[in-house]
Amino acid sequence: MYELTPETPEDTPEVEALMDLCFAPGRTALSSYRLREGVPAVAALCLLLRDGSGVLLGAIRYWPVEVGGHPTLLLGPVAVHPTTQGEGLGGLLMRESLERASALGWSRVMLVGDLPYYSRFGFSKLEGVEMPPPTNPDRVLGLELADDAWREVMGPVTRHQGRGDAENPRDEDAAREGSALAPAKG
Repeated sequence: MYELTPETPEDTPEVEALMDLCFAPGRTALSSYRLREGVPAVAALCLLLRDGSGVLLGAIRYWPVEVGGHPTLLLGPVAVHPTTQGEGLGGLLMRESLERASALGWSRVMLVGDLPYYSRFGFSKLEGVEMPPPTNPDRVLGLELADDAWREVMGPVTRHQGRGDAENPRDEDAAREGSALAPAKG
């Protein structure tokens, strides 16, 4: 039996220890970490998976970024304790969090990862989306949570600029559409 809960600030040391166990020591030097610095995670999508005894088995995190000025979710990292890898826990975290992201109104998700693994969740290689170097462009993957969400969305991936509420991207999209359609004053 598993318990799926949102990550809280009290969980951070335990989650960081799991990430350190699952990934290379230099993980925080990756370009995706530079996009996260100083930007709060999307708390509603940062989930933990614990066993019946409360032992942390897995964690997934999401961060708001912008691609060519469009609000986008950056998925990652996702980690499963080495003793439970291969049991489908990573897939459970992926499916549940993506469903929640869609319900919150997010239309697109991206990550840097292995296509053979992430394609099972619907991710495909993104063309024209530029992660900060030294990211391999073949590992830049995206998923549409709404029809045509990646259509004509390209350009550099940058930190979320804090316009609107990163927990509710609908407000941000509406604000952009409103400002783009507002008549010029003069």
